[in-house]
Amino acid sequence: MKSFLSAPTLVFLLVIGVLVLNSRPTSSWLEVEDQTEFSYIPGSPNGPENWGKLHKDWAICNNGTKQSPIDIVCNRMISAPWLRKLKKLYKPSSATLTNRGHDIELQWDVPGSAGFIKIYGTIYTLDRVHWHSPSEHTINGKRYDLELHMVHKNVRLQKVAVVAVLYKICSGCTDSFLSMLESAICEISAGTEKKVSLGLVDPNDIDVGSREYYRYKGSLTTPPCTEGVIWTIKKQVMTVSKEQVMSLRIAVHDGAIGNARPLQAINNRHILYYHPWFQTTSPLSTADM
Repeated sequence: MKSFLSAPTLVFLLVIGVLVLNSRPTSSWLEVEDQTEFSYIPGSPNGPENWGKLHKDWAICNNGTKQSPIDIVCNRMISAPWLRKLKKLYKPSSATLTNRGHDIELQWDVPGSAGFIKIYGTIYTLDRVHWHSPSEHTINGKRYDLELHMVHKNVRLQKVAVVAVLYKICSGCTDSFLSMLESAICEISAGTEKKVSLGLVDPNDIDVGSREYYRYKGSLTTPPCTEGVIWTIKKQVMTVSKEQVMSLRIAVHDGAIGNARPLQAINNRHILYYHPWFQTTSPLSTADM
């Protein structure tokens, strides 16, 4: 059948389709951009224990059964070498640094332009990174000084996958990625600007350490606390300077000591531990993970 659309019109429609598919939706399954409605101050009316009461769309923050963060404990781990090395393909793209109220966030300007990871056959595009101090997750009860979240999304499936990196303060140490952002963080900290354009930022510059990692099913750690998030927590603890951690907290001016959500109940969830020692078949289905 003959098409009544000209070639330029077809090209235009294709471009519009791609932009719609890759646009950032404002659906309730995403973390909120305006963080002024909640706080990290325990006992306050909008503190962590009350997040689920602030909006009906946030109710799962209080009544969810698969919430994050959790304590990664050895006696709950299942050795899972069959998970294999995390598949990722990142590339440089233009990004913006933003003061969101409780954290400093780096977001790539064009959705999907910074690359992706692949988990259980599903592709999640890298969208943003942000930091929490002290760390939100703990390892066998030990809390670290900083935690970075690399947030990946599959818009079509409305799913989120987060790669987390833990850091400890080390005298004389610095994190090279934060060093690259030092001047922009200082600019935001001055209070005159909430957003700073960074130009090209390469996600490969984030040192995530060795190939070993922990994995479990959890939630967003900020409202609306959506569940079904796949967490990949790198085992190797990286190093950072005290000044770098302080610069991230000072910049937000929120009056809180930190921006880490309290630990949540593990309930009956599995915690998988990937190590590249040998390969075997999976004893679990993806629904169990």
